[in-house]
Amino acid sequence: MPTEDLQLEPFSRSHFDIVAGWFADARVAALWGGTQLPFPFCYDQLCEGSADMLGSKPALACFSARYGGKLAGHGQIAFDRLNGVSRLCRIAIAPELRGTGLSRPLLGLLVDEAFNEPDIMRVELNVYDLNEAAIRAYRALGFVEEGVRRSSARFGDERWNTVMMGLLRADWEKTRRDCAGNAAQKG
Repeated sequence: MPTEDLQLEPFSRSHFDIVAGWFADARVAALWGGTQLPFPFCYDQLCEGSADMLGSKPALACFSARYGGKLAGHGQIAFDRLNGVSRLCRIAIAPELRGTGLSRPLLGLLVDEAFNEPDIMRVELNVYDLNEAAIRAYRALGFVEEGVRRSSARFGDERWNTVMMGLLRADWEKTRRDCAGNAAQKG
């Protein structure tokens, strides 16, 4: 599947029903959006802090990914500009497109978006350890596991561990150079 057609665009209310439909039940929604996200959720809950999205330097940026004219993914970036850190969160691929190779390109676009700000030196994320597919995708892009918060989240009677992962600007730039060099060698 050629992924060069995958593009980010600002998330809007018109995307909400489609994205919300990707989550069949409260557990699936919690694995994606956190255990404090009520289900079913509404637009303002999905983009909590959406008032912060206004202006040229938003504290939270929400994106949709479009592939072949169709909404294919969603992702958010929270910015801590004071410390030069951004955090990826609530990343999803449309259910019918999972397993097609779109997750890594979507993550790459989100990381590029975060590092488009010159003062951002680190991109981090949290992921529940039972989301093994996401962890593999994050590792493939160069994210490093930096710790595990054991039994940090509760969903009903379940306790989930949270894996903290990070990616530094210098590591991302090296990954991008290496990928460009490999592509040139193959071409």
